[in-house]
Amino acid sequence: MSELTHFNEQGRAKMVDISEKVVTSRKAVAHSSIKLNQEIYTKIIEGSFKKGDVLAVAQVAGVMAAKNTANWIPMCHPLQLTGVDISFEWKTNEPEYYELHIEATVKTTGKTGVEMEALTAASATALTVYDMCKAVDKGMIIGETFLMQKSGGKSGDFSRSKTLDD
Repeated sequence: MSELTHFNEQGRAKMVDISEKVVTSRKAVAHSSIKLNQEIYTKIIEGSFKKGDVLAVAQVAGVMAAKNTANWIPMCHPLQLTGVDISFEWKTNEPEYYELHIEATVKTTGKTGVEMEALTAASATALTVYDMCKAVDKGMIIGETFLMQKSGGKSGDFSRSKTLDD
């Protein structure tokens, strides 16, 4: 039997049946990043973009993305999320680079995990920063997006043993 659960006996895509699964508390944390130039960094820090507060808008976009993941990812179950938090951390080596690290934490109590919701939130947050800042420089680079940790459910806990910086 294949470990890939999203295929039926005919090898065609299906939504996994979770009706017999146990309801548990679930949490997932995902990471993404975006590298940008000094001008954009300064404008974000000073809040001087005409479109508004870049990080506030990106944060809201991340929350909205988590809530709408099932509309984007075909085999995801629609979930009632109990919490979504987007946080930011700057890593800079002035004047060489400015990198915004994004962490998306998503929680629910349910029969399936929230890994896709966390990954979607982190991705949408980075994309929104790009969208808000592209008039200044289209050369921004969205970094690798990955699951940092997850807890709850039958498959147990997962924690990335190393970060990309290691």
